[in-house]
Amino acid sequence: MNWDNWHKGFRTEPPKYRPVAVVDIGSNSVRLVVYDGLRRSPSPIFNEKILCGLGRGVATKGKLAEEGIARAIAALKRFRALARQIGAKHVYAVATAAAREASNGPQFIAKAEKALGCDIKILTGKEEARYAALGVIAGIPGADGVAGDLGGGSLELIDIKDGKLRDGVTLPLGPLRLMDLSGGSIDKAREIIDETFARTDILKLLKGRTFYAVGGTWRNLAKLHMAQSHYPLHVLHCYRLTKPQAMSLSGLVANLSPSSLKDIREVSKSRSDTMPFGALVLERLLDHCQPAAVEISVYGVREGMLFSKLPGRKRNSDALLSSCWDFARRYARSPEHELELCDWTDQLFGPGKLPETDEQRRLRYAACLLADIGWRAHPDYRAERSLSMISQAAFVGVDHPGRVFLALTVFYRYDGDGEDGDGLNRLLEDEVHQRAHLIASMFRLAYILSAAMPGMLPNISLKLGENKTLILRLPRKLADLAGERVEKRLAGLAAEIGRTGKLIVGR
Repeated sequence: MNWDNWHKGFRTEPPKYRPVAVVDIGSNSVRLVVYDGLRRSPSPIFNEKILCGLGRGVATKGKLAEEGIARAIAALKRFRALARQIGAKHVYAVATAAAREASNGPQFIAKAEKALGCDIKILTGKEEARYAALGVIAGIPGADGVAGDLGGGSLELIDIKDGKLRDGVTLPLGPLRLMDLSGGSIDKAREIIDETFARTDILKLLKGRTFYAVGGTWRNLAKLHMAQSHYPLHVLHCYRLTKPQAMSLSGLVANLSPSSLKDIREVSKSRSDTMPFGALVLERLLDHCQPAAVEISVYGVREGMLFSKLPGRKRNSDALLSSCWDFARRYARSPEHELELCDWTDQLFGPGKLPETDEQRRLRYAACLLADIGWRAHPDYRAERSLSMISQAAFVGVDHPGRVFLALTVFYRYDGDGEDGDGLNRLLEDEVHQRAHLIASMFRLAYILSAAMPGMLPNISLKLGENKTLILRLPRKLADLAGERVEKRLAGLAAEIGRTGKLIVGR
């Protein structure tokens, strides 16, 4: 990234509300998601799905079930009304495996387009794989591995490297299809899966890399693992399981009955029938290759399709920083001040100063953009509010340790001596946790100097001095800003890096 121009094109006015809708007609569910706009990191503002089971029976009978069609048409009529009510001027609709394979698929699509009031694109297997992989790239820009999108009727696999899409394949291994072909037998389904994977060369590319799991079935598996391990951060995107963890969990769920799964709170009751077969697909996939880990992507076909419609400049922008900038524009007292804070904190990092990697700089800038989002809350609750807002935000482009670093940095900015009550500390290495305290101490000093208003920080120097000092220099015109609180905050910041604070006015 060119750090000299990283925020070029950022606009300070609040982001405009231009909702865009995506309708996804899958083999198991029909879903409407409305996003706040066609942007680098769109936020869903409405999300509804209806389990229609369109693909149930297609593998054995070759046709979409009439009951499923009726449910889908009713859902699409409702989605049309909802999209209109929300104000979505653009509705992008796609249909996947069931509609493209069933003999009565064209007739269904004709009815569906009339019900929805717009064209519906029937995706080929390759198109479905491509959009799913684009979704993974949009949400996990550094993805290196194979993306797997498990729908009700098919499994799409595609290789991703350096932001580029490579080989892809569509396999007839969706849970609904497996239930049909196996007659509901897990043992028979295992044979079908193993025979298919044995001739799937793309799995060889997974050795030592990450498998990016896309789809509701696998998200439910991750939720179950979070509950089992008492994981403190309930965010599915970028949740990682080691291969042994994923093998153990998927093997366990594959052998559970639907009735027993219905009693598990973390598992969607509507998926209890298909969960064992979806878990079996993952367990057999991992057995056929040697990935380093499984990582959940909440971005898939829908987000990939929107991502493909962005101009190149927006596609290449940083997903995390774009999201954090949107937060600053919505919630900070002065977005311009947050950009100045990025530059002001630059004074302590870089060659000849405190060491910092590119990723650490990126997270520092993200923290600067988020530093003032809790100001409207009661002072006693600003720390906790910021912690929950950031840790639970629909950010992408950041892993779980990075997300926790951001949340704790802003938490400590409001409560320097506070204790994290959510148990998030255990997700960070000690040195990362110390860095969160350091950046927070810089924020605490900056805000009592600037009062969150732009135009002040560029005039105030902060640098590492001789004899283990940290020098804060105020120009003479800002001399009246000096005082006890400034000296105390400077001393606290200096202590974080083993130095002594020194305040100089003028000169």
